[in-house]
Amino acid sequence: MTIQTERAGATLIIRLNRPEALNALDVEAMRTLNQVLRDLRDDTTLAVGVITGTGDRAFCTGADLKKTLPPKASFAQAYFAPYEQSVEDGLYVRAITLSELNIGKPLIAAVNGHALGGGAEIALDCDLRIASESATFGLPEARWASVPAVGGVSKLLRAVPRAVAMKMILTGDRISAEEAHRVGLVSDVVPADELLPTAMKLADRITSNGPLAIKSLKALADRTQDMPLTQSVALEQLMWGVLRDTDDRVEGRTAFAERRPPEYHGR
Repeated sequence: MTIQTERAGATLIIRLNRPEALNALDVEAMRTLNQVLRDLRDDTTLAVGVITGTGDRAFCTGADLKKTLPPKASFAQAYFAPYEQSVEDGLYVRAITLSELNIGKPLIAAVNGHALGGGAEIALDCDLRIASESATFGLPEARWASVPAVGGVSKLLRAVPRAVAMKMILTGDRISAEEAHRVGLVSDVVPADELLPTAMKLADRITSNGPLAIKSLKALADRTQDMPLTQSVALEQLMWGVLRDTDDRVEGRTAFAERRPPEYHGR
């Protein structure tokens, strides 16, 4: 299986599993990843997703260049075709554009090695990114006479200072895990054997919080990043009002007063 999944409570661990190819994704693997993420989105018993790669060499090095050569169909044919046909006709990037799936649940990228091209874009699509000490990040598409096509340019510009992003984009150079942490691309850098346990601890901390609050925070983060400040603050107030009278919010305050862990039920 090129995409492996494992449930751990309310968390779904997703492993990109082609270590012999540095976890590069062929079209079938992209399709499978897309479906796994749809299933995560629609499964009400799951609250968080953790994406990582098999082995210690690579998180994901993007599309398999040997298996994603230009197809016979024209770009226009693929662009205006329905999803399945467009992927079949060569617009395979649609299969790994996570932001279009509207998952609505936090995603954690546990970057265990090289995150390059589409692999870096998958990491950028996640809400939290942690890295092993040997991880690297890069968008090398310019070297292969192409450009990132899954939001890599715009998302990197939002994640790190412009000068850093432009240097990475225009040169195709990689940055180390240490540099990624320094510029704010990742929140934590840990030894390789602590990477997945650290990701799972983060997931557990998230799932222990109020589930409606987590969904609301995820929605706010996604929707307000391009809004003017006044509009984003107004939406935050509206979301606060949506949660104000929920049983979980009352339980949170009651548990705090009684000095006990809260018991949330998502209502």
